[in-house]
Amino acid sequence: MTEPRFLVLVEDDEAFARTLKRSFERRGYRVITAASHEELLTLLREHKPDHAVVDLKLGGTSGLTCVQTLRAGNPTMPIVVLTGFASIATTVEAIKLGASYYLAKPSSTDDIEAAFERQEGNPAAPLSERPSTIKTVEWEHIHAALVATDFNISEAARRLGMHRRTLARKLEKRQLR
Repeated sequence: MTEPRFLVLVEDDEAFARTLKRSFERRGYRVITAASHEELLTLLREHKPDHAVVDLKLGGTSGLTCVQTLRAGNPTMPIVVLTGFASIATTVEAIKLGASYYLAKPSSTDDIEAAFERQEGNPAAPLSERPSTIKTVEWEHIHAALVATDFNISEAARRLGMHRRTLARKLEKRQLR
């Protein structure tokens, strides 16, 4: 009998983590969860998972540090980054740091499993004909500043040349989950 796949789920939304954990367990995975980078480090001292799902935004910090830690511990581990805060900047950074795939929320367990199986890019992927809107460009610029400042809103606002409260309002309108 083969060993079940062993998944670490790094997600700070308890309800979502619980739901995703149950879904993967029904598919035969052994699942452990962490809500932060610190919890992940503690788990990795005792466990050696072979798959990972990481939320991009963990509280006020970036899940990209988790991706980096996981990749350093297991260079062949499939790592899927999930986010409701998708942008070109974080997609590029996640892939550079070792993520295998990047999915926008909401994503199903089927989507995540399919991403685990994808080993190579798809050169036949359709190119979008839709140009970016001003709101999309603004959001990507804001997100790049947030990533560069490790999600420090005050510093990101300073780099963007806007008041911290203005940036906070924009972030409230665009849910970060």
